[in-house]
Amino acid sequence: MSFYVARKGSKLWRRVCMETSVELQLLAEKWKLLLSGLLFQYIHGLAARGVHYLHHPGPMLQDLGFFLLPELGQDKAYISESLFSFLFVSFVLWTFHPFILQSKKFYTVLLWRRVLAFLVASQTLRIITFYSTQLPGPNYHCREGSKLARLPRPDSVLEVLLINFPRGAIYGCGDLIFSSHMIFTLVFVLTYQKYGTKRCIKQIAWLIAVVLSFLIIASRKHYTVDVVVAWYTVNLVVFFVDKKLPELPDRTTGLPLSTKDRDGKSKEENLKLINGHSVDSTDWRQRTQVNGKLLEDVNAVHADSPMNGT
Repeated sequence: MSFYVARKGSKLWRRVCMETSVELQLLAEKWKLLLSGLLFQYIHGLAARGVHYLHHPGPMLQDLGFFLLPELGQDKAYISESLFSFLFVSFVLWTFHPFILQSKKFYTVLLWRRVLAFLVASQTLRIITFYSTQLPGPNYHCREGSKLARLPRPDSVLEVLLINFPRGAIYGCGDLIFSSHMIFTLVFVLTYQKYGTKRCIKQIAWLIAVVLSFLIIASRKHYTVDVVVAWYTVNLVVFFVDKKLPELPDRTTGLPLSTKDRDGKSKEENLKLINGHSVDSTDWRQRTQVNGKLLEDVNAVHADSPMNGT
């Protein structure tokens, strides 16, 4: 039994090492794009922190979702956060499954490059939207009388730049339209819908997205409009951005070519076209010799023609 476990463990370790080597090659080429996407997450948090300084608490707006869904209460606000955390962690773990499982459909680096592109585009629209119009926050800490509803004037720029993470992200106010939780949720679900393989998990993921939408409204963390706008905006963003991005390569065809390799291959193909050939370099050299022989035979025929005519 111990021998079997050791053998399986050795295979798993080799698989992890091989996958790490492949992903590091891709990371060496795509790291700038990934880093840009990660840095924008900080910019998004900084923008949300900044709009909190502009927030003015007031009476809650009339909302259809508040009328239809009973209020969960402040003591049950953790329910929506727990469900979102479960979805977030599950998605992140799934994106790294090629390191462990034998079945591999995508490269983790390339998938996260795609996910971050979706997030950046959606969050850019979100920042523009919630800075355009500040609404009184419906959450408990954003209502009139709460000490957290207004932020005092910052003493320094550093205080703003630090964004008081994670407390500043949890107890933010003013960044309403549209829901950041739904941006992450829908981007993750749509990504798994395209690249996931388990149909039942896809159905469960969509069910979680719907349930989370109702829980966010019932917890009074967002107005209904924040959730509704997120549903159609994120879907449209993913649809159009996905068309602009190159499709993920099929793992069965091997490691995708780097830009340098593609440039070298393109130069080689251009050389073949100039020389009138469309095969690889080995075949080109062989065919040159053959063509040279044929050319000599043709010259011999032309040389013999005058002799036959005399």
